[in-house]
Amino acid sequence: MYRVNFREAGRLCAAMRKMLRLMTKIKLPAARMLGLVLAAAVCAAVCSAQTPAPQSSSQSQTPTPTTAAPGTAPLTVQPPAYTGPKYTNRWEIYGGFLFMNGQAGQSLPKRYNMGGGEGMFTYWLGTPHSDSVLKRHLGLVADYRFGAGTTPVVTIDNINRVLVMQHIFSGGFQYRWLKNRYVALDLHGLAGETYGIFNHATQEYTPGTVAYCPAAATSGQQANLYLYCNGFAPWGAAGGSIDFNESGKLAVRLSPDITFEHFGTETREFFSISLGAMYRFGKNQ
Repeated sequence: MYRVNFREAGRLCAAMRKMLRLMTKIKLPAARMLGLVLAAAVCAAVCSAQTPAPQSSSQSQTPTPTTAAPGTAPLTVQPPAYTGPKYTNRWEIYGGFLFMNGQAGQSLPKRYNMGGGEGMFTYWLGTPHSDSVLKRHLGLVADYRFGAGTTPVVTIDNINRVLVMQHIFSGGFQYRWLKNRYVALDLHGLAGETYGIFNHATQEYTPGTVAYCPAAATSGQQANLYLYCNGFAPWGAAGGSIDFNESGKLAVRLSPDITFEHFGTETREFFSISLGAMYRFGKNQ
């Protein structure tokens, strides 16, 4: 396609105008004069037209061919480096916020809620190339949890809720079930002991007048809150965790559990869930 050179067109227009002024002084036939006038008008229109804006350097450059020229080696495009988790770590450490519920006394009709924290350490057995499938997916776990909350009690005077706390120490196994670059799903089973502290209210608010558990009652006390007595009790958990990978080493973990504890004379089931950050480190290959 013919492309107009606007610089040359401007020079042409100037020359045509000079010629037009010259022709008006010289007596030429009307037909020739009309042709010159039309040519000058076209030239003036061309000259008055706006020059298009210059293209950017990115638009004016010729696109880079994606294929190699004949007789040369083919072009190779390197894929981006993989930055997701490789699941070849030996250790995992997890810390998060914890919510769980429980029952602070065998004869109390209502449960109570606790808030606190959880820390878990995992040591993965074997290597990704171990012959045993179980060993490749199995890890040893050490876990600590702390929870505190107020529990309802049988109302005595102005006492209707008291603070209780639990320290939970456990260990067990973790099994890596499913995994990809985005999430990992693990299952775990834990067993250990919980240490319950139920006498906080009687120590701080009503010392010597109200017993917090039946075994702590004396003849001089006026009433009893019927909480459990301070001490250790068997504890266990069965659940899992979902790790949402943020990088090759860091993930956000959501971990729900069914928990079991044996304060008093019977085992009771409760619910627990935590949310926090998990970090992988150390290679196991």
